[in-house]
Amino acid sequence: MKVLVTGGAGFIGTNLCKLLVKEGHDVCSIDNYYTGLKDNHVDRVLYVHADITEITDYSNYGFDKPDVIFHLAALARIQPSFDDPILSFNVNANGTLNLAKYCSDNNVPLIYAGTSSKHSGKFKNPYTFTKDVGEDIIQLFQEHYGLESSIARFYNVYGPNQLTEGPYCTVIGIWLTALANNEPLLITDDGEQRRDFTHVEDIVDALYKIYTKKAYGYEFELGRGKNQSLNELIKLIDPPEYKYIPKRPGEARITLNTDKTAFDVLGWDPKIDIEDYIKNEFK
Repeated sequence: MKVLVTGGAGFIGTNLCKLLVKEGHDVCSIDNYYTGLKDNHVDRVLYVHADITEITDYSNYGFDKPDVIFHLAALARIQPSFDDPILSFNVNANGTLNLAKYCSDNNVPLIYAGTSSKHSGKFKNPYTFTKDVGEDIIQLFQEHYGLESSIARFYNVYGPNQLTEGPYCTVIGIWLTALANNEPLLITDDGEQRRDFTHVEDIVDALYKIYTKKAYGYEFELGRGKNQSLNELIKLIDPPEYKYIPKRPGEARITLNTDKTAFDVLGWDPKIDIEDYIKNEFK
């Protein structure tokens, strides 16, 4: 099958491309390399350097017509979205609008990467708002333009190919870099905020199941269903030094998936626990 992945040189996109190639699919990635990395390239994937905000016709990118599109391209992370809300809106909303229009016009199923930050409130930060608008666009095109699509909301993803430097890092990547550089691990606020950490291999397993089962018309919550506080993880890591820094705006106090739709519809059962990952990676 011919599969197109937007954001295919990014963290989750790279792991999805690995799985798709392993399963024997023809894969094309479209990425503008704003946060994606050429070091992430996977053998047998066609990589196209392009920007989803400028594309309205995807027919000339890898395939005349893909069999499915996984839409992972986005400006993620909460804090950078405060600095440039217009850029976040252009990528996360307008880029999604272009893609939804193409998919509905050409009968191409679309699997959209949402975010669990939706549940902390649409106006919590510009990132959450723009991703929520992206969901609204998907639902609009489902209802009025015949788009086959499902939304998959990610919870605190970590694992291979995660960013380890720059403003788009998540806490696990930041801590890995700090430990490697013999620097103190930073904990925001009081460290009691809890996160439903979900390994990227479990995430891409769910995404692939949506495609293979043609499970369209759903909203899937892709979280392990178990959360830990940052303080609990620090105790497991037991670093030489750590320190607390001020609370950052726009972030949720708790993330935890309690929805079972992915299990009921896809048979998705995440396997990897953050505690085991820490024991292996933070040595």
